[in-house]
Amino acid sequence: MYVIIWEYRVRPASVREFEKIYGENGAWAKLFQNGSGYLGTELLRDSSDPYHYLTIDCWNSITDYEAFLSKLKKEYEMLDAQCENLIEQETLLGKWESISHETR
Repeated sequence: MYVIIWEYRVRPASVREFEKIYGENGAWAKLFQNGSGYLGTELLRDSSDPYHYLTIDCWNSITDYEAFLSKLKKEYEMLDAQCENLIEQETLLGKWESISHETR
């Protein structure tokens, strides 16, 4: 599995819209569903800070994610631009691959 984790600081007036767009059934997830190998998105809110969020996007593989980006880069960039006014800060925390320990 390939996982991409983003951290966000959301503008106070934009919390509801941010949650709608970035949630598991939001605009981002709907865009990602056009890519083969998309497994889902999880939106997390900091329990001590209502404007601090993480998203976790899961893909079958890095190959699936890169194929999605290649195919839908323009749509990705358009949605990203539409969401800029919702966010004070956005940080890519990392891109992660699961490690299987099938043999030892």
